[in-house]
Amino acid sequence: MIEIKNLYKSFGDKEVLKDISAVFESGKTNLIIGQSGSGKTVLIKNLVGLLEPTSGEVLYDGRNFVAMDKKEKALMRREMGMIFQSAALFDSLTVLENVMFPLDMFSSMTLRERIHRARTCLDRVNLTGTDHKYPGELSGGMQKRVAIARAISMNPKYLFCDEPNSGLDPKTSLVIDQLLHGITHEYGITTIINTHDMNSVMGIGESIIFIHEGRKEWEGVSSQVMGSDNKNLTDFIFASDLLKNMRAAALEKGNL
Repeated sequence: MIEIKNLYKSFGDKEVLKDISAVFESGKTNLIIGQSGSGKTVLIKNLVGLLEPTSGEVLYDGRNFVAMDKKEKALMRREMGMIFQSAALFDSLTVLENVMFPLDMFSSMTLRERIHRARTCLDRVNLTGTDHKYPGELSGGMQKRVAIARAISMNPKYLFCDEPNSGLDPKTSLVIDQLLHGITHEYGITTIINTHDMNSVMGIGESIIFIHEGRKEWEGVSSQVMGSDNKNLTDFIFASDLLKNMRAAALEKGNL
């Protein structure tokens, strides 16, 4: 479980995150939603230590990450996995070498053990037999699955995903969502996903917080999103006239 308490983040005079408190539960897909510029990515960067909060606490199973020294934070990061928006694979490394990279850097496994672990992770994301391919030979969806395999190679307790469906078609996005949801439940990971993909929100949103202009304005689960009376949330979800008309019709019929 990850808990944030009264988190603020400013850049100079600009306050980007404003008094955010939330709980992200283990074994659930926890989604952070909001429009571009709302503060979602800044929040993730504060959680993983890429940015330092101006004030507030970030608690990993009760351990205050903000208060840790440099060595403690480095050890803590070994319990984290990260999936970047662009997949961020190394073009010059094979698929197997990409997945092995964290193991090479941080584990004490033998070479044979590292290869076995990397192949196990590739099997889990349905990429058996791709060991010797390079990222440029793979589709966008396959690259994202390699990134997931790499992120889980160290058996993380906490998994962070920044727009994992960015640039993918709806069918491939569904595959990625189902994969993240399955891995989260299978290993009991605390998974946090930044997204503006409403298919993800409705499909795997077991716990959701909505951020607007740096503040947490709403929290709930996927079944509550469509019927929310929070204006900023409904404006975000029903951005087009078509969706607004569909929502109006559903409300008129009592379906929301």
